[in-house]
Amino acid sequence: MENNIHPESELENSTETTAEVPPTQSPEPSQPEKTEDKPDPLKKLQDELAEAKDKYIRLYAEFDNFRRRSAKEKLDMIQSANEQLIKTLLPITDDFERAEKSFKDKNDKESEGFFLIQNKFKKILEQNNVKPMDLSKDISFNPDLHEAITQIPAPEEKLKGKIMDVVEKGYLLNDKVIRFAKVVVGS
Repeated sequence: MENNIHPESELENSTETTAEVPPTQSPEPSQPEKTEDKPDPLKKLQDELAEAKDKYIRLYAEFDNFRRRSAKEKLDMIQSANEQLIKTLLPITDDFERAEKSFKDKNDKESEGFFLIQNKFKKILEQNNVKPMDLSKDISFNPDLHEAITQIPAPEEKLKGKIMDVVEKGYLLNDKVIRFAKVVVGS
């Protein structure tokens, strides 16, 4: 139902209706506006496109984070698997060092074979980024690297809080402590 009234007559009609309405009441529009009832299709499509782009960007970022996290977890799992194996092999290294002390006096073929095996084992550990801790006697005790077994009276004042003796070597795997050095500290 369209109104076939000309705009001029419409204007006259609206002025007549406003005159009849008391001043405290506002005139009601005869027809509701079409722009409020019907949303603009272009605006609606732009909103949907913006929402789809936002979802895409968030999904892409989430996937990228997942990919990075998965790669990091995989690398950590491989390193921790190596860590467990290396921890079980460290007592063998200690045994090699104890045996080396007993073989130092002998110069026979048996000791030569022993030293070849020991050197090969040390090279394998080095290839897997396993390093023994540097434990000279003038180093201060560090609870992040050392485990204090006992304390002894320091012969000099400057040796207080310093490592006096190493009972068991400590080892690092990729600069992470896998076994704390067991030391005797001066007090």
